[in-house]
Amino acid sequence: EVQLVESGGGLVQPGGSLKLSCAASPLTFVPATMSWARQAPGKELEWVSGIYPDGSTYYADFAVGRFTISTNNAENTIYLQMTILQPEDTAVYYCAMDPNVGFPLGSLDKYDYWGQGTQVTVSS
Repeated sequence: EVQLVESGGGLVQPGGSLKLSCAASPLTFVPATMSWARQAPGKELEWVSGIYPDGSTYYADFAVGRFTISTNNAENTIYLQMTILQPEDTAVYYCAMDPNVGFPLGSLDKYDYWGQGTQVTVSS
């Protein structure tokens, strides 16, 4: 059974940065479609960013220019570098993985595996 464990969340001031990590085990990382999603209080789960096995990356409009997704296949880890954080970025952030490819990254119902989430709070 694949397990995804997120880390790196916390409290940050507006304009600050955080880097989230998601470690996958056992070693079933490649090939896989990976994404980050978030859920703010009282809101639906929304897709943030994703990466296909070929390395192509995509971002939600609100993440373009501020967030960067990357992977370290040797460590079976996916990252989300977040900069210029704003209070509206406050949410629980989840990583998701699926061994299938070719589906739209934003189709969150397609992912078989999810982490437990890490809280990101942006506040002064």
